[in-house]
Amino acid sequence: MTASTHDVERRSAITCPHCGHRKDEEMPVDSCLFFYECEGCGIVLRPKAGDCCVFCSYGTVPCPPIQEQRCGGDC
Repeated sequence: MTASTHDVERRSAITCPHCGHRKDEEMPVDSCLFFYECEGCGIVLRPKAGDCCVFCSYGTVPCPPIQEQRCGGDC
């Protein structure tokens, strides 16, 4: 495990803006998730304009690539 991924959070709770359903999910470390189907209402969530993925738009923690950018790779 490299220093840049050591302190990166891997879990984020996604909250559906349509029905309020919330679920903890594990995030991929090296990619973004563009689509997420809500288990509550079945709607497919997509990132908001300007966000790279659904975790950045609807999650409690942004995706690992964004976390690494914020810490400059020295997490």
